[in-house]
Amino acid sequence: MLRTLLEKVTTGGVHSYADLCRELGVSESLLEQMLMDLERMGYLKRVGTDCERHCANCSLNGTCAISQGGQVWTLTEKGTTGR
Repeated sequence: MLRTLLEKVTTGGVHSYADLCRELGVSESLLEQMLMDLERMGYLKRVGTDCERHCANCSLNGTCAISQGGQVWTLTEKGTTGR
């Protein structure tokens, strides 16, 4: 199932937790665990969580997932090459 999640993420675009949970048929807590597993394996990394400090000049400041208490992930080089 981790491979399926990674394939969905590598297609690009923005994927909400709700959409991913529905598509994978898993709970939000299981999805979060899967994302953390992919992070530990080096395929994903978390984007900063301190919106005040890191995102002050961002046009999405105050409206993105980070500023609303969510989490944003990005692919690492390993995640984009699939190795």
